[in-house]
Amino acid sequence: MLIRKHIRFYGKVQGVGFRYHATYKARLIGLTGWVRNCYDSSVEMEVQGEAELIDNLLLYLYKQKFICIKRMDEEKIDLKEERDFKEKW
Repeated sequence: MLIRKHIRFYGKVQGVGFRYHATYKARLIGLTGWVRNCYDSSVEMEVQGEAELIDNLLLYLYKQKFICIKRMDEEKIDLKEERDFKEKW
């Protein structure tokens, strides 16, 4: 079953390749959505796909050498029609 989540990441998540790694892995495993930096030094993401694949993406991000996620706020939101995962500016 497809789900969509809005997630906000806090910690050392800017200037460490977070958006690159998120986009790379999400595209590799077939997720859609977007990721962007926020002005408060957090990173915001909307991601859509199978729950297991979203969990796989999150685990991948937690394991990256320079990324340090201290807190993550997430909520399920309505599905959207889209075809790719991209970085927003």
